Amino acid sequence: MILFVSVSFAQRDSLQIGDRYADDQIYASISYAQFNQQPSIISKSGFSFGVSTGFIKDFILNKQGTISIGIGFGYGYDYFNHDLKVQEINNTTVFSDSANLNSNIFTTHNLEFPLEFRWRTSNALKYDFWRIYTGVKFLYNFSNTFRFEENGTHFSYKNISAYNNFQYGITFSVGYDVINLHVFYNLTPIFKNATINTESVDTSILKFGLIFYIL
Repeated sequence: MILFVSVSFAQRDSLQIGDRYADDQIYASISYAQFNQQPSIISKSGFSFGVSTGFIKDFILNKQGTISIGIGFGYGYDYFNHDLKVQEINNTTVFSDSANLNSNIFTTHNLEFPLEFRWRTSNALKYDFWRIYTGVKFLYNFSNTFRFEENGTHFSYKNISAYNNFQYGITFSVGYDVINLHVFYNLTPIFKNATINTESVDTSILKFGLIFYIL
């Protein structure tokens, strides 16, 4: 491990200002999460969060190395304490309000595919810099679970039929050095063809928090 780090820094130090270089990075984020566009009978959501990690490959677009495209792959976990009752009955997803529930938790596991346009004030020998990254993140959900307690009985529904496994949203990150502010806004509803009392369930996700980029 020590040898790998030494070689990595030696390669960076051998570059000259103006040389082309790639800023490949491991990323990790932690976010406060909320549901958007909930049905009108759903009044609130409790504390919810998301975490993710992955790797982004950098493709330089100019000689200075200040502009690039980032393409990545990662994993994300979301935890929602929400106010929408979700059941799977006879292979059909049924939605209602959760007024009589003692607890109501929704968790997801996703594969992430970020695509970013990147601007930064770096060069080949400058490791601390300002950055603005924006783009699109595509998600593939491989596991979702809805759990609630009602009248002392626990219910759990896994991989419900109405869940939208393919989603995407816009991302925006801004900051200096390792720590950056990060926002994700989902452009696709998390449910397909879902209704509650004839009203469409167009629930989407908004997350904002911190993202860490590690060279």
